[in-house]
Amino acid sequence: MANDLKERVAGLLSAEAESRGFEVVLLETAGGRGNLIVRVFLDHEGGITIDQIAESNKWISEVLDPMPQMQNGYTLEVSSPGIERPLVRLADFARFAGSEAKITVSPEVAGRKHFTGALLGVEGDDVLLDLAGESVTIPHTAITKAHLRIQIDFSKEGTADDGL
Repeated sequence: MANDLKERVAGLLSAEAESRGFEVVLLETAGGRGNLIVRVFLDHEGGITIDQIAESNKWISEVLDPMPQMQNGYTLEVSSPGIERPLVRLADFARFAGSEAKITVSPEVAGRKHFTGALLGVEGDDVLLDLAGESVTIPHTAITKAHLRIQIDFSKEGTADDGL
C-alpha cells in the first residue's frame, strides 16, 4: 500500500473514529494485492474494551470496503494500543510526559539510534527525554519508532494484604 493511500485511509478512519469518541493511535499495513493486512490501533478515553473493538470492526470495514484499493480483499485487525502504547504524534509525547519511553531514530541523534528514558514533554517540534539526569532533545522528524515502556518493580515485597 503506497504511503499516500495509507495517509488517506488514516485520515478517513481518524475522522470516523473521532466522531465515535475514539482515537486512531496507529495504522499499519502489510502485504499487497490479495493479501493486504490493515492493522488499526484504537484507543478511547479511559481505555478501550473488547466490545468496543468488536463494534469498531464494523464501521472500519464500512469505511474501507468501498475503496477501489480494497476490492481485491484485505484482512482487518483492530486492537488496543496496549500498555506499551505507540507514540506517534507530538501530542502523544506531551500527553505522556513523565512516562518511560523507548525511542528509535534515524539519522542518529547525539551519536545514538536508540534511547530509553523519561519523557519530559515537547518543545516546538522536538521531543525532550531525560536519560539518567541528562536531557536530550530529539527532533520529532527523526523518530522512526517510539512507544511507552512499562517498568515493573519486582523489588517490593508482598504484604499480608496481597493474599500471597
